[in-house]
Amino acid sequence: MTASPTEPAITPELVQKHNLTPEEYEKLKATLGREPTYTELGIFSVMWSEHCSYKNTRPLLRTFPTKSPRVLVGAGEENAGIIDIGHGLAIAFKIESHNHPSAVEPFQGAATGVGGIIRDIFTMGARPVCSVNSLRFGPIESAPSEAAQDAPASAAAANGKAIANNRRLFGGVVAGIAHYGNCFGIPTIAGEVYFDKSYEGNPLVNAFCLGVLRHEQIVRGRASGVGNPVFYVGPATGRDGLAGAAFASQDLTEQSAQHQRGAVQVGDPFMEKLVCEACLELLATGAVAGIQDMGAAGLTCSTCETAARAGTGIEIELDKVPQRAAAMSSYEIMLSESQERMLIIVHKGREEEVKRIFDKWDLPWAEIGVVTDTGRMVVRHHGQVVADIPARKIADESPVYQREAREPAYLAQVRAFTLAGVPDTRDAVADLKSLLAWPTIASKNWVYRQYDHMVRDGTVVCPGSDAAVLRIKEDALPIAADPQPATPVPEKYIAVSVDGNGAYVLLDPYEGGKIAVAEAARNLACSGAMPLGVTDNLNYANPHKPELFWQLKESVRGLADACRAFNAPVTGGNCSLYNQHPAGPIDPTPTVAMVGLIEKQEHITTQWFKDEGDAIILLGEPVDSAAPLLGLGGSGYLQRIHGLKTGTPPRCDLAREKDVHLALRALICSGVVKSAHDCSEGGLAVALAESCISQQLARNTPRLIGARIDLTPIASPRLDALLFGETQGRIIISVAELNAGKVLAQARILGVPATLLGSVCGDTLEIKTAQAPPLSCDVSALYELWWDSIAQIMR
Repeated sequence: MTASPTEPAITPELVQKHNLTPEEYEKLKATLGREPTYTELGIFSVMWSEHCSYKNTRPLLRTFPTKSPRVLVGAGEENAGIIDIGHGLAIAFKIESHNHPSAVEPFQGAATGVGGIIRDIFTMGARPVCSVNSLRFGPIESAPSEAAQDAPASAAAANGKAIANNRRLFGGVVAGIAHYGNCFGIPTIAGEVYFDKSYEGNPLVNAFCLGVLRHEQIVRGRASGVGNPVFYVGPATGRDGLAGAAFASQDLTEQSAQHQRGAVQVGDPFMEKLVCEACLELLATGAVAGIQDMGAAGLTCSTCETAARAGTGIEIELDKVPQRAAAMSSYEIMLSESQERMLIIVHKGREEEVKRIFDKWDLPWAEIGVVTDTGRMVVRHHGQVVADIPARKIADESPVYQREAREPAYLAQVRAFTLAGVPDTRDAVADLKSLLAWPTIASKNWVYRQYDHMVRDGTVVCPGSDAAVLRIKEDALPIAADPQPATPVPEKYIAVSVDGNGAYVLLDPYEGGKIAVAEAARNLACSGAMPLGVTDNLNYANPHKPELFWQLKESVRGLADACRAFNAPVTGGNCSLYNQHPAGPIDPTPTVAMVGLIEKQEHITTQWFKDEGDAIILLGEPVDSAAPLLGLGGSGYLQRIHGLKTGTPPRCDLAREKDVHLALRALICSGVVKSAHDCSEGGLAVALAESCISQQLARNTPRLIGARIDLTPIASPRLDALLFGETQGRIIISVAELNAGKVLAQARILGVPATLLGSVCGDTLEIKTAQAPPLSCDVSALYELWWDSIAQIMR
């Protein structure tokens, strides 16, 4: 095969620009048995990028538990995992990142991240029913030390510029998520937002979607059936999003960001809605043999992966591909990541059904190729073969690396840190207020009020509690192929939580990985749900650096151990590496999205206190007295009050944590629990305050209620550890006063520590301790600090 005279010559410099090493280029030539064309070089560069091939992480991903009796489609099999929820129903869900695009173009980067994950769900045959996101940004306010009057003017100016950029990225990302989700008509029901200097200039934007379907409606992304026609459906291909997968697989620098603005896709949520409905209608006809969205690597990935999964070949004609730019090259057409496009393999003889349905929805379509028995992906353009590649070798046999891992030197200082030089809290009320106003802990209503979280009327628990809860309704299911009335959908409630604390993982990757999963499971337990499965997004820096790869390796070990402990198999996810800009790597940040099932509506539980006179009980140990740092290592308290991000984070005993969750669910099922809220960032005092102030009756209509807490019987060597320590495995519950004794006795029988803390009453939060005078705060004042913090910063 000869190269076109208009294509550049393949030189070592060109190979390097495509992020292929000399060794990878030799493997490429061995795969082809010859020199590649320019188009083939581009195809290999995206398919062998980390984003598509997981060449640096695949050995680690194999350590995750991926099986359970409920798993119908497992990790790595298809575009999304699918789990059985009983009665012939199933859920498909997945999380993916759009970090680099969001750093360059925050609105479109975030918007198309949402669009891409939605396509992964309806590609499986499921109707998307909810969206969730996990976001990380640099600080959007000055730290007290940075605001000091004696700071150099140049440093203050640089800090102010960085903060302004962080706010720009934050506002743009949230607007992009809101735009795409709201226009598509999918509720965004949960999420998390953290702010930390390590994410300055390199935000993390992780988007999750969940869909519902019947078992018999599961479809596969396979080019099945030799002779079957291949259809392109959706808008025309343009030059936007060119080689976005490769862009996401390299360090983000100021220079690369400027050069790669064209790698950021441009989304159209209204078009995606039409494509979704048309595809679900077409799937119900039985005319589809296989379907795949054109996400990362666009037409390249969808063609070679579908052929590889089916063990077939595929041949396409680029002249037939709809194009919205003039004189597009084969390289550009194959690598474009223009949005809202699908590749559909149709049973031969049923082409007219495809055309009829897509014409009905006023969507472009084109028959561009055919399934072959050659096992090769063959691409023709202007009558010439521009690519001829073994499909399985490029899709499944990318280079795989066992990277060197070495423990970072900074951990010696982390482990040596003690509280000897940290004064105990001198003003617990002021510290509590400061923590509640800290953007990482403060209410995220400025974010989620921009999202429509009630569209389709299935949301039962809205954003603002430990986990969101969604009701599975009849109209949530895709169109049934059988015209006969289907069996009524039984009562089903799905709970979703997304969690991850990058500071913990930085300070102890293994424990931090465990805690990410444990907190997600704890949030589900607080809602009354049993975990079903996990999808994760691994956000890390450059894997070529041994110290950074060690963080990834150790945290994956922690994630895997925790998933096994909670019987929550990993059904899929995404790896996002090379997150490093501009001054250094991000904190290693695994994002864990966990999905659970609540069988009965009466078991749904929320975090806010309910009635005057209710007893408040703590499940779990109040303070981990055996830990040298008493739960303060890596805590929000140390970061916010003392400006320290160090110290060994709290220990996570998975067996004890699981016992607490089982006990809580048992108590919820017995009907005695009125509220449940986990203790996480900010510790016990913040969790108590949130239980008093987090209920919203309607827009701008909070229901505030006080509490009287007595911690004097609890021994703790430090007051700050008692109030703000982040000892793991703790949950605050409230029950009717007459049930308090029974609950405490039941917890003892189940082997779970339980402490009566006080009662729900009044309009103040009062906390008595043995170490200091009583802490007393008006809950309305706490609410204003917590609720308005981010909005005031972003004005």
